[in-house]
Amino acid sequence: MYLRKFALLMSVCALLPFATSACAQQFDIAVGGSTLFSTKNSTASRAFVPPPEKGGVYPNFSIDRIYKNRLGYSAELAFRYKQGIYNGYQPYRPLLYDFNAVYAPRLKGVFPSRLDKRISVLLLGGAGGQSVIFYNQFGNCVYSACNTHLNSNHFLVHAGFGIRYRVWRNFFARPEANYYRIFNNDFHSDNVVRLGASVGYTFHTD
Repeated sequence: MYLRKFALLMSVCALLPFATSACAQQFDIAVGGSTLFSTKNSTASRAFVPPPEKGGVYPNFSIDRIYKNRLGYSAELAFRYKQGIYNGYQPYRPLLYDFNAVYAPRLKGVFPSRLDKRISVLLLGGAGGQSVIFYNQFGNCVYSACNTHLNSNHFLVHAGFGIRYRVWRNFFARPEANYYRIFNNDFHSDNVVRLGASVGYTFHTD
């Protein structure tokens, strides 16, 4: 359900640029891969403690729109490709999504002149949510109303940073770092970092 809602919002965001192309500078769409980093509890005395939310391969999809004043918006989705195992017994899969305000400052003079038009920086800040799907691994359910999974949903705030390099024509590569503060997280820490890279295409530039 949450994935469908996010896909609908992504579609709306993708259509907005065509309605406002007169004042727009660029519209990017990108796909990539990443992994999570977080801390674990090293002093716990309980038998069962929440595990760290880290590792795994996370495919990610994003769009961003930057206007002539260097401000814009973005939306992004990342999910764990393979199920993880929660405390050694419970299969799970996290899904992270966020909507952001974007600032893309000009960097004239920072890089050699031949790279000025190829390199740009994106600064992001916004909010979203995490949906963790816990799968039922016990027994075979023969009833149509039986739940095979449970969703645990949490609000998050997000900050991100990316360096965009135009590789060829309108194609670009973008190393990126993302920080999430996930409130009441099901894992040990509410603080999660996602590091990775994306490749994408710019549909319009002035």
